[in-house]
Amino acid sequence: MENKSVHQDLESIRQLMERSVKFVSLSGLSGILAGIYALIGAVLAYREIYSGRVVRTVEYYRGHFPMVKSLFLIATLVLAASLVTGWFFSYRKAKKLKTKMWDSTSKRLLINLAVPLSIGGFFTLIMVDYGYYNLIAASVLLFYGLALVNASSNLYDEVRYLGYCELIVGVCAALWPGFGLYFWAIGFGLLHILYGSLMYKKYDR
Repeated sequence: MENKSVHQDLESIRQLMERSVKFVSLSGLSGILAGIYALIGAVLAYREIYSGRVVRTVEYYRGHFPMVKSLFLIATLVLAASLVTGWFFSYRKAKKLKTKMWDSTSKRLLINLAVPLSIGGFFTLIMVDYGYYNLIAASVLLFYGLALVNASSNLYDEVRYLGYCELIVGVCAALWPGFGLYFWAIGFGLLHILYGSLMYKKYDR
């Protein structure tokens, strides 16, 4: 009986220490929904790009700037929906765990995420300006993967593995730029759904 009490005390201390360095309010459901949003966006982008013909040349994109604007709008909507969903489920989980969403840990997390993502965003805009559209998917995936790895010290270990997977998919997208949309769907869609499902099963239930 005494050993059980000691074990419970140690577990409580471990959880308390973990909450002091990790953002434990991250919800697996937000990952699942973000993946679904990404797949819907990929379908819309596919219809916008291909529309009855296979298109894989930079020259085509340069001559169809309105289509590029449509793709940018789709990506922006997917990102906005993912952020709102992530905030909502994180807030709900924080209330359930009786923890604060905004503290020193979440501030460190935000900084660790913001630096790679900001640089990646500027770099992607430069690529758009120069017309390197075929490499945009690779660029976004690579910088997103780097951001996850960089911020993983303040998140669950599964996030680091997700980051590694995003980097692998990003490299593949760079090697086969004509299939960037498919790799984008894998990285932001399927991987997020898989990761979110594992997180939900392990931490949310």
